[in-house]
Amino acid sequence: MLRSFSLTSRLTVFFTMAAAAIVLGLGVLFMVLTERHFVDLDRSSLQDKQHLIEEILTTANSTDDARWRLGEALGNHHGLYALVASRQGETIFRSNGFQPPASLWVAHAASAQTAIQDWRDKGHEFRSLRFQANLADASSDRLDVLVAIDTVHHTHFMAQLRRTLALYAVLAVGVSGVLGWFAAYKGLAPLRAMKARASVVTGQQLGQRMPVDAVPIEMADLARELNQMLDRLQDDFRRLSEFSSDLAHELRTPISNLLTQTQVAMSAQRDAQTYHGILESNAEEFQRLARMVSDMLFLAKTERGVDLPHKEKFSAAQDAQALLEFYEAVAEEKGITLGLHGDGAILGDRLMFRRALSNLLSNALRHAHHQGTVVVKVGETVEGTLVAVENSGDRIDPAVLPRLFDRFYRADPSRAHPESEGAGLGLPITRAIVQAHGGTVDAQSQDGVTVFRMLFPRQNERPETEAGTSPLVRKGGAVMTKL
Repeated sequence: MLRSFSLTSRLTVFFTMAAAAIVLGLGVLFMVLTERHFVDLDRSSLQDKQHLIEEILTTANSTDDARWRLGEALGNHHGLYALVASRQGETIFRSNGFQPPASLWVAHAASAQTAIQDWRDKGHEFRSLRFQANLADASSDRLDVLVAIDTVHHTHFMAQLRRTLALYAVLAVGVSGVLGWFAAYKGLAPLRAMKARASVVTGQQLGQRMPVDAVPIEMADLARELNQMLDRLQDDFRRLSEFSSDLAHELRTPISNLLTQTQVAMSAQRDAQTYHGILESNAEEFQRLARMVSDMLFLAKTERGVDLPHKEKFSAAQDAQALLEFYEAVAEEKGITLGLHGDGAILGDRLMFRRALSNLLSNALRHAHHQGTVVVKVGETVEGTLVAVENSGDRIDPAVLPRLFDRFYRADPSRAHPESEGAGLGLPITRAIVQAHGGTVDAQSQDGVTVFRMLFPRQNERPETEAGTSPLVRKGGAVMTKL
């Protein structure tokens, strides 16, 4: 049921209940202390009258003298009553109309004691003190004395005080509730402002941000996190939009080629050799489309965070050496020198690692200058095993480096390398493979040297690798060992 209430309502109820508890607690405490104060005042007054009566009785010349003096001393005090009687039941003095209950007045020595008692009689409330006293004649019996005060004025005051406090409590609780609602409503205003900002965020309008500086400190962290979330969403949405556009562009070319060649072939009767050539060309376009779809499926699979299919320990240098041997022909054709330095252990999927490294080598060979170099460097760091592919070539704009791993992105918008069959998915696949291993990948380019680095996190177990791997250098397909 509490979930149906808004946060403002909950805070208002809390403030109201807290104010009610405080006001009622103070009211009860004030009533108790006031009652105790009146009791102390009545006790002090009764004790004063006790001393007065004892003094009159001990200094009286006779019983009649004591009766007369008691009348003179007590008769003019409104609300003050006294009863003095002997043990034989003889009344020495009685205030007019004063008739205490029999339970309070038992003329027996064993029951006589000094005590303050409260009692009610005929709609009046009394507070009385009972004690014993002696006449001046020491030979006479002790007298029982009961002196009482009518507390009706105290009762009226306490009743009026209770009504006043009750009215004040109701008003105070009501005002506290209103002020609590106002404070909660104003205090939650930043949340409403954030809600208003969030309500206008759409796929076409992702530029709205939460007002971090205009909200209280308690909400600043929330606003900051929401802004970071919106930044990520905006960046992802931008990437998705660019990906859709690039995908349409990449698919349009082979489909357009297939459609054109098919229409040309159908426009006139041709010989079997011509049809065979057209089918071969179409087959190449279909292979390109198949590779693109396969790469897209691979990216979708790895980016969902699936487990590595075949996890094993292997030497990064050995797999790099096998790939360098594969690319010897390409390197020899361009006069590029291939090199391999260092070694390191990786615990992961060997085939996926080879694919990632193959993408980097293919990219390096494609962009390396004629008679340039492509070097694979492997080493172990504190974080893990670092595999770097370095090639000499044109410097890449630093603004472009972060986007090299985006799908279908090409640093050369004019497609200056027509010999490339790639669709701009090699580097994204490399990043997805490295991330699937829990690592990171980045690129650097300066002074005519471009380096792509893959960092695979260190494992607890030390893989079994071949010790003493020697650096290798290949020039034009020839393998040379640096001693």
